[in-house]
Amino acid sequence: MKKQLFSLGLVRGLIVMILIGVLIFPSCTSTQNIFNGQDLTGWKIHGTEKWYVDNGDLICESGPDKGYGYLATTKSYKNMDLQLEFKQEANGNSGVFFRSSIEGTKIAGWQAEVAPPGNNSGGVYESYGRGWLIKPDPALDKALKMGEWNKMRIKVDNDEVTTWINGQQMIYLKDEKIGQAEGQVALQIHDGGGIKVRWRNIKIKELP
Repeated sequence: MKKQLFSLGLVRGLIVMILIGVLIFPSCTSTQNIFNGQDLTGWKIHGTEKWYVDNGDLICESGPDKGYGYLATTKSYKNMDLQLEFKQEANGNSGVFFRSSIEGTKIAGWQAEVAPPGNNSGGVYESYGRGWLIKPDPALDKALKMGEWNKMRIKVDNDEVTTWINGQQMIYLKDEKIGQAEGQVALQIHDGGGIKVRWRNIKIKELP
């Protein structure tokens, strides 16, 4: 009887420890919304281009300066699984930076491309560095739906990067320099003017 009580107490203790661990370390086991659908809490604007919330969507739109602009998280990330949706209105030249750092409108880091058809969406570009590291097979470009909502996923795990658009894997890259970095997630608006992109459901899961 004493052994049974001891075993029952041990099981209860383990259950309590597991529950405490889940409560204390939720980011290790769950996906977090990093855009609340109401305002830009948790983000910082870089540049003079327009970033605002409309009907629950995050909008980036060219301003009068027609320059580069960025909206970056105030938090830095390393290993992560990032998922979001984007809809390209007008010219949809944009991108999603990861492990980046920004000074003014000069950004260092890596970009998963978001662009009009035929412009390597899902490829990875190193800003102020080596340029294009990998471009998707042109045959995969049909996964992009211009003018419609698209789902993008970016998984960065140590030195490995994988991107998907609407469930289609676009690239896989293994790169030592990326593996050494850590930094912010940032949405980009390209220079040149006439650009408008909607974003929503921006979620991130931090990986160990």
